[in-house]
Formats: sequence, structure tokens, C-alpha cells
Amino acid sequence: MDSLNDSVVSEFVLLGLSTSWGTKVFLTLTFSLLYVGIILGNLFIVFLVIADSHLHSPMYFLLANLSLIDVSFSTVTVPKMISGLLSEYKIISFQSCMTQTCFIHIMGAAELVLLIAMAFDRYIAICKPLHYLNIMSPKRCVLFVVIGWVIGVVHAMSQFAFVINLPFCGPNTIDSFYCDFPRVIKLACIDGAKFEFVIAANSGFMTAGTFFLLIISYIFILVTVWKRSAGDLSKALVTLSAHITVVVLFFTPCVFLYVWPFPTSSIDKYMFIVDFAITPALNPVIYTLRNKDIKIAVQRLSKQKYYFMFC
Repeated sequence: MDSLNDSVVSEFVLLGLSTSWGTKVFLTLTFSLLYVGIILGNLFIVFLVIADSHLHSPMYFLLANLSLIDVSFSTVTVPKMISGLLSEYKIISFQSCMTQTCFIHIMGAAELVLLIAMAFDRYIAICKPLHYLNIMSPKRCVLFVVIGWVIGVVHAMSQFAFVINLPFCGPNTIDSFYCDFPRVIKLACIDGAKFEFVIAANSGFMTAGTFFLLIISYIFILVTVWKRSAGDLSKALVTLSAHITVVVLFFTPCVFLYVWPFPTSSIDKYMFIVDFAITPALNPVIYTLRNKDIKIAVQRLSKQKYYFMFC
């Protein structure tokens, strides 16, 4: 018994998504294509916002930062998931597991703050258009981004401080394709109930709080537009449709894992594919599908390309 307690777990085994070879090949191809789409789509938005002066506005500044976070968020998890599908033994070191978990929570919290900033931006643009440029000044936009990263670091480090000193002496199997604090705590050699509560309270409060703030902001926007336009909500709904779609996709897995009690099944790992792979791949499409400014910017970029080709 003493020898067991004195031993230290230096690595974890990730069970991944599937044990079937055919399913692994299909998932590998699917996630590889999704990851390429994530990189190309989101970096294209960043390039477009930087290159086109007509997109130098608060809305597109925040959108470019969201794209950067999506690229980083996926890069922390998707390549490891793909390599795990191709490997028989899915091993991750303790240090790598903690690093991955911290980055997930840093960027996840930063994205929550950024979504609030984007909702605030739309609220000011629709409800207070005459004061928009004064309120959404460049300094304030940069401040939103900085605050997001600071909150992300504080959020992740506060949970990391609880987990890093826990004793791990076995088992070391995680039923998922990535590391996260709730799963790691369950492997500790002590009763982790109080630590699970702290993690759930921390992440759950951030997730639920952000979600309700976003819902309240959307309600304010819709009510304001409804009063001003004699019941016509079409303009607001078109403007908010992209934001609402992203919020629903992003928050559903988060609420499932962090707001409810810790799951006893492995369903949550499949749900988080939405956050790590599907939402980042869809965001460039969602935010550009009905966006006239982006479409016009792409047309201008195409014309410039042809101009330089024939000059």
C-alpha cells in the first residue's frame, strides 16, 4: 500500500474517440479537413481585416481576434486528437496534459469575454448608433481583448493551483481525446469532491454568467429595435443571427460539462468536438455568409489580385 502511494503518475492514457479502424480512418480524414479549414478560413479573415482599410472597425477587430482564438483553441486539441486516432497507444505526459488543459481554459475564458464584447458592440451599434465610435473606441476594443486574456490566465491558473499538487498514483486512464481538470481530478488518489466543486463552481459560474449576459444583451437589442421599428425585428434578427448561432454552438458543450454536475458518461467528449473542431470551422462561414462588408472586401481583394497579375 505504501509503495502504491509513493508512486507518481508521469503520464496519462487517452482512450480517444473510437477503437474501430474504419471509424478511425474516417475521423482522421474528417478532422484533418476540418483543421485545414479552420486554419485557412480564420487566418483569411484575419488577413482580410488587416489588409482592407474598410474593415478597420471595432466589429471586425473583435472578429479577427475571435478568429485567432479559434485557431489557437483548435491547435491545442485537434492535432493531438488526430495523432491519437493514428496511434495504438495514446499517451500524454503529465506536463503536456497540464499544459493542454491550461491553454484550453485560458483561450476558452478569453473567448467568453470576446463574445461579450462582440454582443456589446452590436448593442451599441443598433441601440446607440450616434455614439458608436465614441463608445467603441480603438483603446476600448484593445482593452476588451486584453481583459479577456487576463481573465483567461487568472481563471486557468486558479484551477491549475488546485490540481497540480494533487497526488496521482493510479489509475491513469482518461476517457477522452484531451485533458481537462474535471477528468484529471477524478484520477487523484484522494477524495476530490471538494476540488471538483471548486472547479465546477469556477468554470460553471463563468459559463453560466457569460451565457446569461449574452441572452440579456440580445433581449435588450430586440426590445429596442421592436420599439423603434413598430414591431419589425427582421433587421435585428439578421444582425444577431450569426452571433446567436455561434453562442449556441459554443455554449452547449460548456454548459453540459461545467454547469451540470460532473458527467459519469463519456458523451461530453463527443460534444466538445463542437467547440474544438466544428465551431471554429463554421465561424468564418457564419460570420461572412450574410456579411456584405466581408463579401465586398473579398471582391476588392480579387480585383486587386487580377490587377497586379495583368500589370
